[in-house]
Amino acid sequence: MTNTAKANARQAGPAVTFGLLAAWALHDVEELAMLPGWLRRNTPVLRERFPVVPEAVWRRAGSMEGREFAVAVGLVGAVVATVSAAGHATGGRSAVYQTALNGFGLHGLVHLAQAAAVRGYTPGAATSPVLVVPFTLWARGRLRRAGVLRPTRPRDVALGLGFAAATAVASHAVARRVLGGR
Repeated sequence: MTNTAKANARQAGPAVTFGLLAAWALHDVEELAMLPGWLRRNTPVLRERFPVVPEAVWRRAGSMEGREFAVAVGLVGAVVATVSAAGHATGGRSAVYQTALNGFGLHGLVHLAQAAAVRGYTPGAATSPVLVVPFTLWARGRLRRAGVLRPTRPRDVALGLGFAAATAVASHAVARRVLGGR
């Protein structure tokens, strides 16, 4: 690491950059523990409550194995570790780190919206209001004070959501492939 990169890394701090990885890991422990069983118990009720959702989505949700989800979470973890390291190496200036940070926070809001839609608990909803959203707001504030985060534009929101969605979809596709599924 060059002296400039070291100075930049100190500017935003490892709590901001590698904190993304730590916050993600804690959040995903909840999802790993809760999602497979929650889907098995709730898919039939959700299928009746939300009939406009395509049948293929319900079949996929009801048939997801814990192993597939665990492999997908591991793959997302590799992505988050990589973007956290990029954020650290650039003092928080990395565009991909900032996009992932935005995506993490926005995905926390999606969890809360899902819980509101089903009028109850959904996996990820417990840690989103106490960890995901607060960490994202704190980290963005630190980056802003360090002078490395520009004001948020609608494009940044779209990129963050797109990054989170693409990472999730790709991780599940790879997990199915690795485990020999369709």
